[in-house]
Amino acid sequence: MRAPLNKAALVERKQDGPRRLVGAMAPRPKVPRAPVVLSIGGSVFATGDADATYLDKLAGLLGRLAREFPLVVTVGGGRTAREYIRLGRALGLTEIELDELGIDVTRLHARLLAARVGPPAPAHPPATIAAAVNEAHRGPLVILGGTEPGHTTDAVASLLAVRLRAARVVNATNVDALYDRDPRTHPRARRLPTVTWEKFRAMVHAGATDTAGQEFVFDRLGADTLARARIPLRIVQGRDLDNLEAALRGRTFRGTSVG
Repeated sequence: MRAPLNKAALVERKQDGPRRLVGAMAPRPKVPRAPVVLSIGGSVFATGDADATYLDKLAGLLGRLAREFPLVVTVGGGRTAREYIRLGRALGLTEIELDELGIDVTRLHARLLAARVGPPAPAHPPATIAAAVNEAHRGPLVILGGTEPGHTTDAVASLLAVRLRAARVVNATNVDALYDRDPRTHPRARRLPTVTWEKFRAMVHAGATDTAGQEFVFDRLGADTLARARIPLRIVQGRDLDNLEAALRGRTFRGTSVG
């Protein structure tokens, strides 16, 4: 018959050190969840229609979701950026200078949203991809604008998604899905619930340009970057916050899935 178990024998005391259970398995380190990247188009950020109400609710959503999984958010410049670019082009500024004007607007938008969200979002949005990656490793929520000429905020979101091995990218725009033609000018445009990367890239390259202030559902560099990495892209109407939340969570949503 075995002798009764001596509980003291299970405890090993090191000199002036803490007690620990002999033979007990060390707890496994918690594996962090892959981040989700959200690209908010300027076309939904500031429209002139109940912007304060929308941004207040958006900030609440981002803060709530960041308590469940890491988020990286880029914010576009929209009509404000395009107005500065239009004026700068009339004054003879170069494309690089026009891009820089647009980037400044996106950073103002990012700072506005970050200030409303508050901690854990950094109050001063990072200005480079490297700085954004560093912030993403330190906290669960990062909000930023553009980074350098030639890169739209869609491209910034895509580059960050690859660097951070994101689970998905959600593109919040002013249309409810991707269409085979512009639904604003083609009443018979067909809605596309799912699109392959090959078809999506062809559509982007046919419709997007390299000039400052372009307005298209996504940009060339972003599409090419995500296609190479095979990171899923979701396109949704950015002002429908319930649907946006579903897309961010990886649930069923109304819009277009690219991948």
